[in-house]
Amino acid sequence: MKVYENIIIGGGASGLMFAAQLRKKKRSMIVEGNSKLGAKIEISGGGACNFTNKKITPSDYLAEKSFIKETLKEYNNRWLLSWLEERGLEYRIKNGREYFCKKSSKEILDIFKREIRGVELRLSTRVESISKRDENFVVKSSRGDIVGKRVIVATGGLSFPKLGASAIGYEIAKSFGHSVTPLQPALVGFTLQPQDSFFKSLSGVSVHVVLKVGKREFSGSLLFAHKGLSGPVILNASLFWQKGYIEIDFLPNFDLNSIKKSSKSLSNLLPLPKRVTKHFVEALSIRDVAAKNLRKAEWEQLERIKSYTFAPAGTFGFSKAEVTKGGIVVEEVDQNSFMSKRVDNLFFLGEVLDVTGRLGGYNFQWAFASAAKCAKAIEHRA
Repeated sequence: MKVYENIIIGGGASGLMFAAQLRKKKRSMIVEGNSKLGAKIEISGGGACNFTNKKITPSDYLAEKSFIKETLKEYNNRWLLSWLEERGLEYRIKNGREYFCKKSSKEILDIFKREIRGVELRLSTRVESISKRDENFVVKSSRGDIVGKRVIVATGGLSFPKLGASAIGYEIAKSFGHSVTPLQPALVGFTLQPQDSFFKSLSGVSVHVVLKVGKREFSGSLLFAHKGLSGPVILNASLFWQKGYIEIDFLPNFDLNSIKKSSKSLSNLLPLPKRVTKHFVEALSIRDVAAKNLRKAEWEQLERIKSYTFAPAGTFGFSKAEVTKGGIVVEEVDQNSFMSKRVDNLFFLGEVLDVTGRLGGYNFQWAFASAAKCAKAIEHRA
């Protein structure tokens, strides 16, 4: 039976970057459950792949900072942009900081497909288990056993089950004695408690807000959805929310004192869509009258719009989540090579680790960076 140098489990961002960095590709294989490579890359960023951000720091991640610091420093956004530019990628910048493919995700996928030529592909193949036999690994798959010297687990998380996401990466880790922190949907919308359900009637409306969750503060767009709350600011909040309250300022940079003597009605004074103002005043039992005629109790209720607190009922779940929070405990993985500290020649990359970034290209940056550093470490050992 042929023995491969590297068996890469997963043909997503980290698996593709790892394969692309190998100098000798002929004795390596990518095993992918889907019928094509990079399915998540293809649909991300509205089909244009938000692959990195202008500013990337360890504080942008929910992770053990000491574990990710050096990797993000060595394989930073400048390294990634240079690597992609050298291979012909044209990109555009959104919001002054988010990098997208100029036209579509196909552009970055085409680069990876060129760069991994020589690597054997086994698509539409489900990995069932992995065991160690002497010095080699045996990967049991839906298309037979595959034997290799090294296994690189780049399986991603549980989000997007419709694209074939599964728990196999975590199961592999556990089978070799690794610990896995609880897995939760992240970068995902919130469902609501009954007292906040009036938000659902605003489905489709977007407003700019400032949101506080724990010690974190986010500014950005909030989208009212039929299931609850979504939009970039909510998705970022979901990464850091555990349980308890979130505070939202629906009137950032607006001083309510400036309208106290106005003869205009609230619906004509508040810098919100009239539909939003109407629902707020009804829900908070405030009359939509001239501001100067509001009662003290109504002003107190109105101030709640500046600091609206609510406790989410939960999230929209893995089917709507961008990423998975939690994963393989990083203290059990070498931060310089991403090799298991428990089993030689077993490596873990990207999202399968307990490292999760904010919305805006941070998770792709981590996937690419961890893969490149791992490949470099393996090449130096070979």
